[in-house]
Amino acid sequence: MTLKLGIIGYGGMGGWHRKNAARVDGVEVVAAYDIDPARVEAAKETGLKGYYTLDSFLADPEINIVLVATPNHVHKELAIAAANAGKNVIVEKPVAISIREVDEIIEAAEKNKVLFTVHQNRRWDKDYCIMRKAVESGMLGDVYNIESRVHGSGGKIYGWRAVKEYGGGMLLDWGVHLLDQILYMYPENKVVSIYAQLFSVLNPGVDDYFKILMKLDNGVSVQVEVGTFCLRSLPRWYVGGNAGTLTIENFEGKGGITRVKKLMEEVEPEMVETAAGPTRTFAPQPVEVREEIGLPEANPDWTDFYRNVLNTIEGKEELIVKPSEVRRVFSVMEAAFKSNELGRSLDVNL
Repeated sequence: MTLKLGIIGYGGMGGWHRKNAARVDGVEVVAAYDIDPARVEAAKETGLKGYYTLDSFLADPEINIVLVATPNHVHKELAIAAANAGKNVIVEKPVAISIREVDEIIEAAEKNKVLFTVHQNRRWDKDYCIMRKAVESGMLGDVYNIESRVHGSGGKIYGWRAVKEYGGGMLLDWGVHLLDQILYMYPENKVVSIYAQLFSVLNPGVDDYFKILMKLDNGVSVQVEVGTFCLRSLPRWYVGGNAGTLTIENFEGKGGITRVKKLMEEVEPEMVETAAGPTRTFAPQPVEVREEIGLPEANPDWTDFYRNVLNTIEGKEELIVKPSEVRRVFSVMEAAFKSNELGRSLDVNL
């Protein structure tokens, strides 16, 4: 079959999907709807059918799958309308602005027997896939700490993403991606505690910096951090294991791994003088103990998201971004918002 994709919300992400979804054999972008007539005209100029009302868009029999790419606060109503019209549904992240809304979308999709998924495309990010491959292959030994962060320096949040009522803020914008990456990596492990701090540094009313600390039931400590006004950046990934440490500097996947050939207790300890005074515990390891190795190779493709949706509808594959996983991510985000509101860590089972 061919997926005939109709886009609701022909803004920046809607245009991005038009270009990228069409790269997949078996996927054709055919139509767009927007409340702004100028965006409808822009869609028509690219060869799409343009609709000025939601009803006329959903009545198009050619459309068999709908992408919702609007501001966050209207995701739920549009996704449910599409499901009720018998269309398969993809929603841009975050899927909604509350766990209750997530459940309503899932219920509508199940009731109408249509596919529902969310565009969590950063499961296919190169840096993430490299990090995950290094961890799961045992290159770092037993991992105990994962730090995931995105730092920007501009400070300004633009458009509706700077408005709380529209579902703005960095936790909903970027946090949903970074949390999804971690939870997708540990599907069988529960989050047992969470502590979050959210700040409005330069953008009143929404969080433009946040830090989340989570502990998993396998003992792994996770830190997720996003800031829009960080004039000096830390690595995209910093991962520690009992046999090595990994750093990845950026989305391109540049970085490396430092490992030890033998543990320090197997090396004769030596007292050294440092600027902080004498130390044995924090003395640098002898050169012969350490080794620097390269990162594993990974070359994912964001368009695999659409291929999976197509293959799932055809019964050839299992859906990668499952509604239950989307719901889990949102439950963790809601716990983070609550932790910040209460100003303390929460014991959870998520």
